[in-house]
Amino acid sequence: MDWNTLKQNCASCAACPLHATRTNCVFGVGNPQAKLMFVGEAPGEQEDLTGVPFVGRAGQLLDKFLFAVDLSREDVYIANILKCRPPNNRDPLPAEEDACMGYLRDQVRLISPRIIVCLGRIAAMRMIKPDFKMTKEHGIWFERGNFAMTAVFHPAALLRNPSQKDAMLADMKAIRARLDSLT
Repeated sequence: MDWNTLKQNCASCAACPLHATRTNCVFGVGNPQAKLMFVGEAPGEQEDLTGVPFVGRAGQLLDKFLFAVDLSREDVYIANILKCRPPNNRDPLPAEEDACMGYLRDQVRLISPRIIVCLGRIAAMRMIKPDFKMTKEHGIWFERGNFAMTAVFHPAALLRNPSQKDAMLADMKAIRARLDSLT
């Protein structure tokens, strides 16, 4: 499957009830040949309206952390597990994650990143391990097939708990160092 076909299939998906309430399918943004991919849990209201992941307040904070380690959205790829917004920004249901995981797997296959960073606990629990503990395991590296994975605090969580921003910056610096070691 090629990139355009995958995007079209995702945009017309009706595999779970969330398709009925979406404004836009939020497929992903960035460099489709990126070595570094970020994966969150699901789009929020601003993302649903624009069709672009991480554009609200949390996305603006993510952009600041990218800038702090000399990266931009054009250098990385950003996606979510879910491509449609859950009502009231609730956590994704397992059945909704299951319905969208094929799209994310295809994105990973086509991008072929070397590093995947889970943004938040929910993405880490789905992609790294089901009992992932964010406060204890953020920034720890896990090897999965052809890529390394880690998780960082979700930018929305940092908006609620700014005391974790120093830990996020340290994790982002470690991610940048790992990325630099690949080239």
